[in-house]
Amino acid sequence: MPSVDGMTTAVVPSPAVATHRGIFRQLLTDSAYVIVGFPLAIAGFVASLVGLVLSAGLIVTGIGLPVMAGALLLARFFADLERLAIGPVLRVPRVRPQYRTAEPGAGLFRRVLAIIGDSQSWLDAVHALVKFVLSMFSFVVTVTWWAGAIGGLTYWTYDWAIPRSPDEVDLNTLLGLGSGTGPRLLLNTAIGVFFLLSLPIVVRGVALLQASFSKGMLTGVAEMRNQITTLEGQRRAAVSAEATALRKLERDIHDGPQQRLVRLAMDLGRAQQQFDSDPDAARRTIEEALTQTRETLDELRSLSRGIAPPILVDRGLPSALAALAGRGVIPIDLAVDPALGTAGGRLDPAVESAAYFVVAESLTNVAKHSRAEVCRIAVTREGKDLRVEISDDGEGGAHVSKGHGLAGLADRVHAAGGKLTVTSPPGGPTLIQATLPV
Repeated sequence: MPSVDGMTTAVVPSPAVATHRGIFRQLLTDSAYVIVGFPLAIAGFVASLVGLVLSAGLIVTGIGLPVMAGALLLARFFADLERLAIGPVLRVPRVRPQYRTAEPGAGLFRRVLAIIGDSQSWLDAVHALVKFVLSMFSFVVTVTWWAGAIGGLTYWTYDWAIPRSPDEVDLNTLLGLGSGTGPRLLLNTAIGVFFLLSLPIVVRGVALLQASFSKGMLTGVAEMRNQITTLEGQRRAAVSAEATALRKLERDIHDGPQQRLVRLAMDLGRAQQQFDSDPDAARRTIEEALTQTRETLDELRSLSRGIAPPILVDRGLPSALAALAGRGVIPIDLAVDPALGTAGGRLDPAVESAAYFVVAESLTNVAKHSRAEVCRIAVTREGKDLRVEISDDGEGGAHVSKGHGLAGLADRVHAAGGKLTVTSPPGGPTLIQATLPV
């Protein structure tokens, strides 16, 4: 760090230098993957081929199945090494499939059958056999390009040591470049420059070819199972969220509008009986019934806002959240990306509904339980995600355990493919973060 006027400044590499370093690091990573992977591919090919052929010949003797299981376990070992190696090349995390295993306490025969009956074990064996061919091709191309680049650029250091007879006709003479050291040096240097410039592209190509094949064979089944598990989890979360919402709606209707409607019916019946004997009392009863009707309508409107408020459908998420904030019982600082309310920035209705539900339910919990004095809401779009944050300065203690108000909120977010995080230590503050894919 050089010092200027007594101040220490950091030297930051330029973008071009950083790019060149990244290319060089990736070149070394790809080259190491191909070169080191070739002897491993030979070992995996030999182990798998010999083991499977030997087990096929010994199948009638009764020991063929254990030998076959051993060959598949060896293929699994080399497959695990390959899963580790392809991560830096493809820039993806390691994914290991869940292999089939025998139940605890099972005998040797059942454990052997569990290995033989696992589909991924056979994919590992096929990968070991086919990868040998790809690895041999990748190895030859990589070594050739490295040798061409290094040999061409350093030709001047060993040209003098190459034995030549007096009557030898070299490549320079055939190409019309003349004879002597100068033309030879120029030609070989040009060849070295060509190999050097194309080295990152060529090595990257063969490494991607080999690694992509390995990824498809060794992690494809696991990724498919993970996707199925994720979809099943989202489906269960959607069912749970819907059931929770229905139970809450039924409870709210029973405790609110239904009770008011029962009282309204009783008041109207009493007014009907009072018309002849006491018109003034009947008038007062009807006035009370009208008040009950207005209050019931207000409660029904409030309940409908938690399902699908018209303002959300008509004017978009910013306007709907502004209406929510305007009805808050404490001061609410609202910051919403205004583009989300424009025609070109509107999100999928399911995403808008989920985001609205997150804010509405969070504000309900703030009003009922937090004892907060101020609340802040921020809704922004970050790339392919919609980020919703609700924070307050209340007493904390909020969580998403079953039986609490935020449990249905977590299910709703998970059903939309998102993630909900609640940070609420005792004493506060509380921060609710929801990330929804758009």
